[in-house]
Amino acid sequence: MGHRVTSADIPVNGEQLPKSKVQIVMFFTGAIALLGLITSAIFLWGNPEKASELKGNYSFSWLFAVFYFFTIALGGCFWTLLHNVSNSGWGTSIRRLMENVGFVFPFIFVFAIPLLFPSVQAYLFEWMTEHRDAISEASDKSAPIKDILNERGHQHDGLLANKAWYMNLEFWHGRFLVFFLGLSFVIWKLRKLSVDQDTCTSPGTTRLFKARAMSSWGIAVFAVTLTFIAVDWVMGLDYTWFSTMWGVYVFAGSALNSMAVIVIVSILLRKAGYLKKVVGPEHDHLMGKLMFAFTIFWAYISFSQFFLYWYANVTEETRYFILRNTENWNILSYVLVFGHFGAPFLLLLRSDVKKKNIFMLIMAVYLLGMHFLDVYHMIIPERGPSVGNIVNHDPKLWMPGAWIGDIIAFIIVGCGFVFFLLRNLTSVSLYPHRDPRILESANVHN
Repeated sequence: MGHRVTSADIPVNGEQLPKSKVQIVMFFTGAIALLGLITSAIFLWGNPEKASELKGNYSFSWLFAVFYFFTIALGGCFWTLLHNVSNSGWGTSIRRLMENVGFVFPFIFVFAIPLLFPSVQAYLFEWMTEHRDAISEASDKSAPIKDILNERGHQHDGLLANKAWYMNLEFWHGRFLVFFLGLSFVIWKLRKLSVDQDTCTSPGTTRLFKARAMSSWGIAVFAVTLTFIAVDWVMGLDYTWFSTMWGVYVFAGSALNSMAVIVIVSILLRKAGYLKKVVGPEHDHLMGKLMFAFTIFWAYISFSQFFLYWYANVTEETRYFILRNTENWNILSYVLVFGHFGAPFLLLLRSDVKKKNIFMLIMAVYLLGMHFLDVYHMIIPERGPSVGNIVNHDPKLWMPGAWIGDIIAFIIVGCGFVFFLLRNLTSVSLYPHRDPRILESANVHN
């Protein structure tokens, strides 16, 4: 922006991304996502007793892909909530981008549905198999699951019985639905308040105060949703493992990489001729500083979890790291130390580079690549022992060709994410042009 933006520079009806400009991309991404989801669901559906190594491997691939894009959509919800609750002025120009990334979250539910299949759960969550087996063997099937497990006397059943108040089938499925519905309502309502302001004859500040009030309790809904789905989906892969820092660790990566997506979208839209009046180098600088801050925060939480738990040497806490230091997984651990923290920390340290679009675009894509490895590191090492135990009772860490399923699942869910994001972008104005703070944001200087 080479001059001070005035109200005359803001189009009366804002700026709209015509669907015709992204129609081809939406068609192909939507088709791939739909066909891939249907094919994957059919493949994953079936009797869990008829186990196969291929189905087990792909179950982990699907969880990995869904959780990766789930964290990015969650991050979009976080930035929307934070913007509203902090009454941010500078972020008004990009608030609609935050809302559109966050509003992908309700549609992630469609891709998470296969996780409700018992034939998928049998490979991913061993505790569910233990529960189902215990109930089927119990003489009194109406007894509390804790009592059934204690009477069963199998290995680790005592430990699982102590966690049965939380880790039980009914409560897990209930949380699955409630968390999705709760946060979906929050981000839908906040986006609706924002979009309705675009067409209001006297926009004023009423909706801004409503959004702020809703975000004050909505951010608690977000925190609970992120924390417990991270626990249910990922920590639950090994019910004997425990971490008090897991939710914060997932949050750090979620916030960082959703901001990277927002940066990519804002730059690409400006390259296409949009947002140029309201988003400029100062916004790039501020978003770059947020990426820098959360790079450090991710590293702090990651190191704290590793250092404190490894030093304490409590079996229930260290087993996560023991597995990831076995075979070649430790190579990926080192890559994350230098690639996820060291490189972006040094590259984002300077202020001037944050205002360069090409640099920020490369950094954002790079960070998303590191997030790919981070989520892979969270989930996939559990695949070998889990699937190996079910299929042939011979646990092993590497299964030949399993990575092909990882890529296929990632492409399918990724296409779905892109489709719904483009749908959101083309359905409303690209920025809240009738927000009273739009000129303040367009002329921000830091």
